[in-house]
Amino acid sequence: MSTSAPWSAIDIATRRQRPRVPFVIDGAVVGSVAAEHLPVLRRWAPRLQVEAAAVTLQVPADARDDTLAEVNAALRAQGLIRAWRDETYPLPDPGSGRVLARLERAASRFWGTLTFGAHATGWVAVADGRPQALWIAQRSFQKATDPGAHDNLVGGGVPLGQTPHETLVREGWEEAGLSPSVMQRATPGRVIRLWRDIPEGLQFEWIHAFDLPLQPDEVPVNQDGEVHAFTLHPLPEALAIAAGTTMTADAALVTLDFVLRHRLLPADVHDDLAARAVGLWVVP
Repeated sequence: MSTSAPWSAIDIATRRQRPRVPFVIDGAVVGSVAAEHLPVLRRWAPRLQVEAAAVTLQVPADARDDTLAEVNAALRAQGLIRAWRDETYPLPDPGSGRVLARLERAASRFWGTLTFGAHATGWVAVADGRPQALWIAQRSFQKATDPGAHDNLVGGGVPLGQTPHETLVREGWEEAGLSPSVMQRATPGRVIRLWRDIPEGLQFEWIHAFDLPLQPDEVPVNQDGEVHAFTLHPLPEALAIAAGTTMTADAALVTLDFVLRHRLLPADVHDDLAARAVGLWVVP
């Protein structure tokens, strides 16, 4: 790979252009709302205090879930919340990790709240143990987000009540037909921070990256219809895909984390990419 390889996902990960205002619960800034949506949210005053400087949820703790469910259902009907999933996500305080409410997965993008993901880079080694090839998935063309794009071997959002590792094990079977015993081989990499505008709103997400070594005869087979195909790419091909524009930003950054930790690039390219990406790691 040349030194000119773009790895556009590094810049995409923090690309924000739409003005947003803080979303506050219990005195904590837990997300942000697009400024253009403030007039719509005034419908729920005084439960939502909507000001130019912030939107504050002002209901008792035991009423937060129901209030957000009511608001989100109305926003969905207006087309302001897209790609509804019927999945419950935690709504945490990013500073303390304390869960302050629960909400529909798709609504987290509207409110710009912190979500979590778990992705695994599936790799096959040569005799000396170094990676020689990566498994890359192509997302189903019926997916609500990024249909047909390239992806990691396994990846998914972390729902309420699961850890990133538990999500990874579950997704390993659903997406790739890999047993829990195989998924237990996965070892953690970095946690990657994304904070970027997307068509659904704002993606404020911490992605837990994992490495999953596979034997040559361990071939992934999709179980849930969310993957169109899996392809085992020689390392140079796989890295060219991740560095280009056909892979999701999430997956490209997880692949980049794998590449940097395993030092799979020439020294000058490694140093350049490491310097560009350093601000993306939750823990450098």
